[in-house]
Formats: sequence, C-alpha cells, structure tokens
Amino acid sequence: MNCENHLRQLLLDKISNREIVAGVIGLGYVGLPLAVESAKAGFRTIGFDLQQEKVNLVNAGKNYVSDVCDEDLSEVVTKGMLSATSDFSLVRDVDFIAICVPTPLDVHQQPDIGFVRTAAESIAPYLHPNMVVVLESTTYPGTTEELVCPILETSGLQCGKDFYLGFSPERVDPGNKVYKTRNTPKVVGAIGNDAQDVIVAMYEAVLQCKMFRVSSPRTAEMTKLLENTYRNINVGLINELTMLCQRMGIDIWEVIEAAKTKPFGFVPFYPGPGLGGHCIPLDPCYLAWKAREYGFHTTMIDSSIIVNDRMPEYCVRRATEILNHCQKPINGSQVLVMGVAYKRDIDDCRESPALKIIDGLRKEGAKVKYYDPYVKKYHRGDEWFCSEPALTEGLLHDSDLVIVTTAHTVIDYAFVQRHAQMIFDTRNAMKDITTRDNIERL
Repeated sequence: MNCENHLRQLLLDKISNREIVAGVIGLGYVGLPLAVESAKAGFRTIGFDLQQEKVNLVNAGKNYVSDVCDEDLSEVVTKGMLSATSDFSLVRDVDFIAICVPTPLDVHQQPDIGFVRTAAESIAPYLHPNMVVVLESTTYPGTTEELVCPILETSGLQCGKDFYLGFSPERVDPGNKVYKTRNTPKVVGAIGNDAQDVIVAMYEAVLQCKMFRVSSPRTAEMTKLLENTYRNINVGLINELTMLCQRMGIDIWEVIEAAKTKPFGFVPFYPGPGLGGHCIPLDPCYLAWKAREYGFHTTMIDSSIIVNDRMPEYCVRRATEILNHCQKPINGSQVLVMGVAYKRDIDDCRESPALKIIDGLRKEGAKVKYYDPYVKKYHRGDEWFCSEPALTEGLLHDSDLVIVTTAHTVIDYAFVQRHAQMIFDTRNAMKDITTRDNIERL
C-alpha cells in the first residue's frame, strides 16, 4: 500500500470509529450549524472564531443562530462534544477542519477573500500530517487550488501526500423550514480521489443528505456561483418586467400567476425591492470578476446586477408617486418601513434593500420609522436605528405611507390594511387581503 492509500484508509478508519477531532473556522450562520451537527454525530468538535463574544456564547451553550436548535447546542456543549476558542494554536489538535468564513465584496465591488486567506494562514503553522482541510466559503473558481493550497504548503507538508484539501460549498438558506445544514445535498470537489473519498465519508458521517462528487474544487466552486447567479439573473428579469408592466398598466403579479399554469418550461420568480443577504447579490460579482481574468465579459450577469441594484431607488420613486397621488410631498411625510431583514422570518439584514430604501427616503426628506419583529436595531454608517417597539393602530394611522419591504409571516396584514392610510406592498405580502383600496403593489 503506497503512502497516499495508507493516509486514505487511516482517515476512513478514524471517521468510522469517531476518532476524528473536527474543527470549524467561523461560527456564523454557516459554521455554527455545521459544528453542532458534527458534535451531535459523535465527533469532538472545536469551533474557532476571532470574535470573543461568539466564543463565549458557544461555551455557555447560548445560541445566536436561528437555524440552530437551542437544546441541541446546549446539549453538545454540556456533554463536552463542542467547545469554542479564539486560540488558533488548537488547530494542532484537529484532524478535519472546515473553513466557513465570510467572503464579502470590497468598496470597489470586487471579491474580498481576506477572511479566507487569514483562515488558511491561521491553519498553516499548525497543519500536521494526516489532516483534512475543506473550504466551504463561497468564492471564485480557483481559490482552493490557487490560494489556499499554496498557503497550507508553507507548512512544509505536501497536499495529497501529507494532507488532503477540498471544497464543498455551503448551501445554507436561513429561515428555510425544510432544508437545513443536515439534509441539504452536498457537492464535493477535492484535490485527488483519495481526498474526495475521505471528505465525502466525513460529511456522510455528520450529515443526513446526498453527496454529489465533482471532478475538482474549481467545479464545486463554480457550482455554487451558478446556483446563485441563476437566481440573480431571473430575479433581474422579473424586476425589469415589473418596471415595464407598471408603465403599461399591467399587473406583473397576475402575469406570473398565469404563467405558472404552464406545467413545463417555466419556473416562477417574483419581483421585490432588491436583493439582499450574503450570497445572491454578491456571488455573481465574484463570477464576473474572475471572468475578466480570461478576457470574458459576462454581459447578462452584469445587466441583472444593474437591474437589481436599481430596485431600491425605483421603490423610492414609486413611494414618491404614491404620496403625490395622495396630495402629499415626500419631503416631511411620515413613512413606516415594515421589515429590514433581507428575507422573511429571519433576523439578518445584511445587504438588505430595505436599508437602501430607508436611506433614499431620508435623502428625499421623509421622516422614516421602521418596524421589524426580528431586527430590533441595526447599524448603518455612524448611526444606530431602532425598531418601533410594536405595530400599533396609532403608528399605522400616523404614517402617511406604509412600505412593506419584508414579508414577515408573523405580521397581521389585515390589521395593517385596516389602520394604514396608504400601503406600498413591494413583496405582495398582502395578496390575500380582499379590501385593497389603500394598497398598491410593486
């Protein structure tokens, strides 16, 4: 048996016997659920994060991620199966480590892979033989092989011989009631077949989902970008048609419902005030940026980004028109924005179009308040903004315009319709309300 096959069998045996010590770098909405699942599956797991507040909360068994069950976290911490630390020297005690750090855009809308680089540099000094490293962070094709691998090999160890490296994109959908970390299918690409066998075996031991193998990390990286670019482009299409239909006096929501009756060849997408979250608005930018390295210009992707980025401004313009029809100027009007989370029933407002709408309304002189039962406050620039404590009859009545920007299902929209003067529903959250004389849809 050669050295590579020996390493493969050694790791497969350790996985089977639950002797692997697992590590997760980044204890956010991707990393913490994975760490909890690993611990629940019987692997002693160490979570790494630079934010001491997160480390302290995990070690106290206190949950801060909506997709993690409070009882699950408390139980695995109490049993000693999961602990957290900001001391990266403890990487030396880990056999399998997943990198789950953010990959945002910089001020020039270009990929910022600083967190991935830092994570790899934090592992390298403590990388040891017989170790497995998997990158889960969404990134451009080539990151695993061109960036992470060379950094890890500064340890003096050789990829494929002394340690294994692969990429398996996170597919977390915050707030999804059906698909969680445990049961969402995993795509795995690795440097070498032996590495892929081991990584798949580890995920199969931790999760309860189907595994799909691809030929390389680059293919797996492109897979995640395709998934979200597909959504970005289709949302861009429907948003552009929404603006056209408004000019033509056609209800785009009725058009979509009619098109859905076709049993083949059509998948419905819905308009909205813009795209939010960490993936869909950002991932196409990663792909477009990488394409330029090959002298290729992604015109369709660029166009969809432009359309979706225009939507908050378009919503402000529509709000102005609605107020004008009510013989009220936007300057000085009281506007209530309902929901600043980027999607319904979650507490995450990253890249939320609602924040841009609020900025635009304030720029036009509107006096803006917001209500969100999940986001009690948010920080933007040098200011903190706080949600109204309750959605009351007085709050609605005193607002010249209510704008529904997030379709939280806990809201009583019939109550909103009864007491609001005028409503601009950008999410079709009030589609079931029959009395509609004070409702205008996007």
